[in-house]
Amino acid sequence: MSRAFDEVAVGEELPELPIPLTRTMIVATALASRDYQDVHHDPALAEDRGSKDVFMNILTTNGLVDRYVTSWAGPAARVKAIRIRLGAPNYPGDTMVLTGTVSAKHDDGHRVEIAVRGVNAIGPHVTGTVVVQLPGGAA
Repeated sequence: MSRAFDEVAVGEELPELPIPLTRTMIVATALASRDYQDVHHDPALAEDRGSKDVFMNILTTNGLVDRYVTSWAGPAARVKAIRIRLGAPNYPGDTMVLTGTVSAKHDDGHRVEIAVRGVNAIGPHVTGTVVVQLPGGAA
């Protein structure tokens, strides 16, 4: 079911989404997004470069943020912008918990801004804003 612009309120919180960070997920999503940088799939080379292990790439993080917001907004939503900043790495064996809050609504174009944050055991992995266009009337 899709969210309607009229049903959304500034300050509304999206449900939390915990994402288990497995080694397979980190490696597979890096390779699927054609990011062959060794720090995303080779533990020994990641350590040689100063990391404690392989870590998630930004394309995967971007996709997970998109999935999080569109799962809440529904299939009729159109993503207009995603602006994210990375922080603490996502390492295998941890869990990232995505949270979000509706931070603004714009009548022109039925756009809704959502402040998004993804936190793991080290701290904030991703922070940013997603802008979606929602259908106008109550569903």
